[in-house]
Amino acid sequence: MSTKLGNLRSLFADNGIDGLMITGPENRYYMSGFTGSAATLVISADKAALITDFRYVEQATAQARQYRVHMHKTPMTDTLREVVGDMGITKLGFESDRITFSLFDTIAKALEGVAMAPVKGLVESLRMIKSEHEIELIADAVRITDDAFDYVLGLIKPGVTEAEIANELIAYMIKHDMRPSFDFIVASGARGAMPHGVASDKAIELGDLVTLDIGGFYKRYTSDMTRTVVVGTPSDEQKSIYDLVLRAQLAGIEAARAGATGAEVDRASRGMIEDAGHGDHFGHGLGHSVGLEIHESPRFSPTDSSVIQPGMVLSVEPGVYVPGWGGVRIEDLVVITDGEAKVLTRSPKHLIQL
Repeated sequence: MSTKLGNLRSLFADNGIDGLMITGPENRYYMSGFTGSAATLVISADKAALITDFRYVEQATAQARQYRVHMHKTPMTDTLREVVGDMGITKLGFESDRITFSLFDTIAKALEGVAMAPVKGLVESLRMIKSEHEIELIADAVRITDDAFDYVLGLIKPGVTEAEIANELIAYMIKHDMRPSFDFIVASGARGAMPHGVASDKAIELGDLVTLDIGGFYKRYTSDMTRTVVVGTPSDEQKSIYDLVLRAQLAGIEAARAGATGAEVDRASRGMIEDAGHGDHFGHGLGHSVGLEIHESPRFSPTDSSVIQPGMVLSVEPGVYVPGWGGVRIEDLVVITDGEAKVLTRSPKHLIQL
């Protein structure tokens, strides 16, 4: 029996279920290794099944060796009913945040006599702690992202649009076997006041701060990094706010240790920004976990009481965003260890002048 299956099954009793149906693509891959686009996993106390269609039977058989593969009939719910019955499941958990109401309604009607129990975060709780192999893949994704940032620095100059910079970053990643994991943020000048200022047709101007937030999937695991640069000579105010954000970011990294809560780590950075009079200009959490998805749990935020543990990989990304002026954000990915957090991101953090 695989460790993942055993760990998942150990959560059944506390959730009042004797089986779990997994439909979320990332969770499905994590639990089975199946990379196809269509499948449902059903796991009981002693059995594991993967239901898919004709296109993926051979692939699933090769990839999901811990699972009995079933090619579903039409409709799929007929096969699901047979599998659930064969496993003797009487109370089936389902991923309440990974399924539409329409599909739930169809399945519930097909499984008449089987209690359907909404559960949330079971597989995700296992995904919080990354294996050494997962951390290596994230580090590889970070390395390519660092290289992409270094490449694009030579292209940022007055007259070039934010969208052109974003497209160059996307092309670089694709050439290096990566897939962008979100719409890249390239926000210059006053647009930097928008934390999620997706690249626009605005032309970069002399004197602009330019915030670049980029990340991509490499072998299914993602990177995430942000740097803010200046085009030309920075003003005193630009230098002052940049220095504040950098000091807050370094304080957050220092606080990111096993045993601390997400809220405590967030406070280490946020307190510095508040003390400098910019508390109202930092309205998002300090960071989030990454892995098979760009935003995972736990998080560094004022409301997250989760205890940080070795093997977690999170971002540390404070920012200051001043309406009508612009903004600064600096983001690294860190691995939580038994001591100091290990910083994966290697791009320089001094204010780069272009």
